[in-house]
Amino acid sequence: MAEKVKKEKAPATPRTTKAAVNKTVVTKVADTAPLAAKAPSPIAKVPILTARKPSHEEIARLAYQFWIDRGRETGRHEEDWLRAERELKKA
Repeated sequence: MAEKVKKEKAPATPRTTKAAVNKTVVTKVADTAPLAAKAPSPIAKVPILTARKPSHEEIARLAYQFWIDRGRETGRHEEDWLRAERELKKA
């Protein structure tokens, strides 16, 4: 029976993320904009609060901790999950 030769994988090529593409586009537009458009507006100084979307693992970890804190009482897992989501979105 013939032996199989294991081929080496080619090195992974870096992926271009959507954020990197958007940043590149914004930079190019800003470089070609007239000087008046480059001046910061008063609105730009106001911080924009965006809700951070917690990962599934973070929510699960905190919900598990809530379950332990409640004495491992069963039947309220959805309540723990939703509470964990709310707590993490606040942070």
